[in-house]
Amino acid sequence: MAGSEPQIGLSPALSNALARWLEHERALSGAAENTIRAYQSDLLGFLAFMAVHHGGQEGLGPLSRISLSDMRAWMAQERGRGVGARSLARSLSAVKTFYRWVSEREGFEPTAVLSTRAPKFHKKLPRPLAEDAARAMIDSLDTQVSEAWIAARDMAVVTLLYGCGLRISEALGLTGSDVPLPQTLRIVGKGGKERIVPVIEPARMAVATYLRQSPHPLEPNGPLFRGARGGALSPRLIQKAMERARAGLGLPATATPHAMRHSFATHLLSAGGDLRSIQELLGHASLSTTQTYTAVDTARLMEVYDRTHPKA
Repeated sequence: MAGSEPQIGLSPALSNALARWLEHERALSGAAENTIRAYQSDLLGFLAFMAVHHGGQEGLGPLSRISLSDMRAWMAQERGRGVGARSLARSLSAVKTFYRWVSEREGFEPTAVLSTRAPKFHKKLPRPLAEDAARAMIDSLDTQVSEAWIAARDMAVVTLLYGCGLRISEALGLTGSDVPLPQTLRIVGKGGKERIVPVIEPARMAVATYLRQSPHPLEPNGPLFRGARGGALSPRLIQKAMERARAGLGLPATATPHAMRHSFATHLLSAGGDLRSIQELLGHASLSTTQTYTAVDTARLMEVYDRTHPKA
């Protein structure tokens, strides 16, 4: 179990409480393993600071007496060592979630920690590609490598990102049992959340073309997309293929695999798609996450307005 070993500066009781909370988040909240590791890192850093700050081993007793000034001291240290506002807000959120959980079980008052305000930061808007740039990106992958099957593979992966709104991990998680691609795919996304995704005809055709050219046998439980030696395809190879393509097209560094997913959502919204449907297609747990695409659409509209109606 992650975090089950006693940590330096933490009492066995507190270390055990942290391990049980991480298991709770994994089992009941459905948090992904990357999220669990981030939680563990955030909490260990926070608790290690409090142990030094309080001048002794951090346990459940000292934890219950953390004050608002203690919280401010921790946040000041984090900012002082270069932690950005966004990262600090994420760490604070993990601390609050753990603190709420442990306070309910230990029966102490959590107000000082829970009332700590997160630092303000400007949310970064997604950076989608224009529709013609997204299509050009896919088409240009055909010229990036000498081996035709690898070019077909890269085009198939990126077509799935753009045409179905998949994360790269979701596309590379497809197996031989998923082909021939059906009209809809059941995708298991972050936190084990399932969603049904329509598969457009160009995506089915791109995958079929790749399979006809691939030199590696397709196995029901094996990866659909293979590397040159037959192993599971690394996300980094798709990232590199897009790096080469965007250099040739003169696109910015934001033209990444994840930008294709952003482009899928933004172009659907521009075409009249409603937010709830887009939320379901993307697998967002919160509608507020999907709503960032309305800001993107508005920003693009204002850019067009500024270009066509220049100020005197």
